[in-house]
Amino acid sequence: MSTFHLSRRSVLAGTAVAAAAVSLPLTQGRAQAAAPAKSGYRWRNAVQGGTGFITGVLFHPSAKGLAYLRTDIGGAYRWDDRRDRWLPLTDHIGWDDWNLLGVEAMAVDPAHPDRVYLALGTYAQSWAGNGAVLRSEDRGATWQRTDLTVKLGANEDGRGCGERLLVDPRDSDTLWLGTRRDGLLRSTDRGASWQAVSFPAEPSATGQGITLLVAAGRSVYAGWGDSDGTSANLYRTTDGATWEAVPGQPAGTAAKVPIRAAYDRHTRELYVTYANAPGPNGQSDGSVHKLRTPNGKWTEVTPVKPGGTTADGSADSFGYGGVAVDARRPGTLVVSTNNRWADIDTVFRSTDGGRTWTSLKDKAVLDVSETPYLNWGGDKPKFGWWIQAVGLDPYDSRHVVYGTGATLYGTRDLQHWAPQIRGVEEASVRQLVSPPTGQAHLLSGSGDIGVMYHERLTSSPSRGMASNPVFGTATGLSLAAAKPSYVVRSGWGDNGNGAFSNDGGKTWAPFKTQPDVAKSAPGPIATNADGSVLLWSFGTAYPGHRSADNGAGWSEVTSFPKGATPVADPVDPARFYAFDTTTGTLFASTDSGRTFTARATGLNSGDSEFQLVAAPCRSGDLWLSLKWNGLYRSTDGGATFTKVSSCWASYTLGFGKAAEGASYPAIYLVGSTDAVTGVYRSDDEAGTWTRINDDRHQWGWIGAAVTGDPRIHGRVYIATNGRGVQYGEPV
Repeated sequence: MSTFHLSRRSVLAGTAVAAAAVSLPLTQGRAQAAAPAKSGYRWRNAVQGGTGFITGVLFHPSAKGLAYLRTDIGGAYRWDDRRDRWLPLTDHIGWDDWNLLGVEAMAVDPAHPDRVYLALGTYAQSWAGNGAVLRSEDRGATWQRTDLTVKLGANEDGRGCGERLLVDPRDSDTLWLGTRRDGLLRSTDRGASWQAVSFPAEPSATGQGITLLVAAGRSVYAGWGDSDGTSANLYRTTDGATWEAVPGQPAGTAAKVPIRAAYDRHTRELYVTYANAPGPNGQSDGSVHKLRTPNGKWTEVTPVKPGGTTADGSADSFGYGGVAVDARRPGTLVVSTNNRWADIDTVFRSTDGGRTWTSLKDKAVLDVSETPYLNWGGDKPKFGWWIQAVGLDPYDSRHVVYGTGATLYGTRDLQHWAPQIRGVEEASVRQLVSPPTGQAHLLSGSGDIGVMYHERLTSSPSRGMASNPVFGTATGLSLAAAKPSYVVRSGWGDNGNGAFSNDGGKTWAPFKTQPDVAKSAPGPIATNADGSVLLWSFGTAYPGHRSADNGAGWSEVTSFPKGATPVADPVDPARFYAFDTTTGTLFASTDSGRTFTARATGLNSGDSEFQLVAAPCRSGDLWLSLKWNGLYRSTDGGATFTKVSSCWASYTLGFGKAAEGASYPAIYLVGSTDAVTGVYRSDDEAGTWTRINDDRHQWGWIGAAVTGDPRIHGRVYIATNGRGVQYGEPV
């Protein structure tokens, strides 16, 4: 992954910013060598349904039933109208290209329905790789890729702004790409190569740059997010060669960010939403204006001005986000509020060009039965927040969709709303547990949506997020190996940071007490083999804590290495283990976690992404993943470790049911056994490995967790960073 960054000076001078084009799907970097086309596995999502920020939705203007969706960290999707679901388009992105799983912008060609373009790049920071543009002639079934020498920021502030990628309305071969720090780029060969062009505004440190590109007739308009508060922030070109500030921009908008824009071709009016910050957070003011393009007349059409008070006296502050116009009905459009926490965000609809508005939230009936987690632990579903993506079907005026921080809601009658999210999975998964008994074959812990009990893999968990308490982000999940009905979890919650279950994770109860530090630094937690002892870690600044009474009381364990992840021996309740990455030392306890002593020393240190795993049904059988330093094994409780020679990189490791006739559990590895970074299975105690994913199923960075199913040989669950839980089975 290249870290070379082209300077702004060379970009503005017209230096080419496009590199070689390559055919996709393929793996990148090391993974280009000898990867099999098929793995013999079928891969699917364990259904949760959405769970992440929908940053853009785009209906094709001339192809009925065709739409695209983008996310901040989980790739892009195409709507399949026949199957009534979204199809993932970027699962082929591999480990080395993890930064490309965030989608900064999308574009379609109105004259050629099969063409679609994606601008990829999750972070614009110095440590992240450069962006890339994908182009497809078959609606995303296959791709061609062009690497850029500039960075994009699909998971940074402003990620919900308008599409920064656009097919020129005059010429389908010409595309425009707005960047955050490197000005405006243009391609004249349908995205195969890109050159910088002169643009009147100068980038600043805010990292917003061009926030939107939209066609209005034969002109192209560009929003600018780095205004100094007095200069223009909306520009246009009428000839495709020169850009100018749009004259007469409304008073007060120079101090705001143009978030999104939409053009009504019937009335020849351009609608622009504004906010005083790019969002999705931090907005407290905003407005909506329209420009009649033939005469340059601006009119403010803001539905409700921010700054009032709610019924309980709270300040009603917010900005404006999404906007979409009706392709068939002149003057009909929808706009959304954003960051309106006091009175809850809404979508406004107008049928008279913005003179009057109706709040669609006021009579909305929400049905979240397909994705029950949207009840937020037994509370009730919200109409939405972080609403910056809004779409209006050009073939159905009553089909409106809008994205939130967790889902995509849709309606066909402007009153009844339900998630239109089938196929989209965006959870950033942190923990996986596959119980050996019980109804659920999977428990998962994720960022933002806590812990889920997957009684079925093909539908969203009926219990939604684990409640009592509800966690935003899960930080720990552990099952008692000899008593699998007992499970504990930890995470970020408003009403407690730890909980236990006596029914395998169906229902939960909070610990009666918790250490004071749990509220500010809840880390990973572990239960010993019989569930009689808990160990809880709280980061490198705090000591670990122990409980021997199911969380009723806690005591410090000063000898536990600070910040380490506790690991329980699956057979002996008296044994715990912990790896101290700061010193490269394996610590062990033989007195139920009361004290820890050093065992193996001199192991690789300083790696924050290590993983220590205990093999099931065996005491003292430990496996240590040390990324590029490989995989190590101990069979004496951590006293000594031997390097496993069959793989040279190990990112995460787990175990599943043994193969027929085998005496040792199946081992699942995310790592490299030769030149290929992938998902592997070994049925002979890591003697040999078989790659079980393929080039079409890679999902970017998948280093958090992997586990096999202890009841079904060959089934494996993988935690992804933006594509939920993937599970594979032999076919």
